[in-house]
Amino acid sequence: MLDLLVHLPSLLRLYWRLLRDARVSIVPKVLLVGAVAYVILPFDFIPDALPLIGQVDDLVILLAAARWFVRWCPPAVVQEHVQAIDGRRAPAD
Repeated sequence: MLDLLVHLPSLLRLYWRLLRDARVSIVPKVLLVGAVAYVILPFDFIPDALPLIGQVDDLVILLAAARWFVRWCPPAVVQEHVQAIDGRRAPAD
């Protein structure tokens, strides 16, 4: 979990760059935006009123969507953005 927190700023930059990249299909973009909307909007499959379980379902959905988003993006595009974020190449921002 600590590793995730350390890399969170880079991951967020990667997701943002991939969302804006025209080479990435609309399907992974809709998946990620839908998961974020699910967490933000007031409806839930499992209500947040249930202690711990209500928040865990939001976290699981968000993490699964984030993982699938990157997996469904073209690997070469993901690698290009990772390298740019790591500073190995001049950023395209």
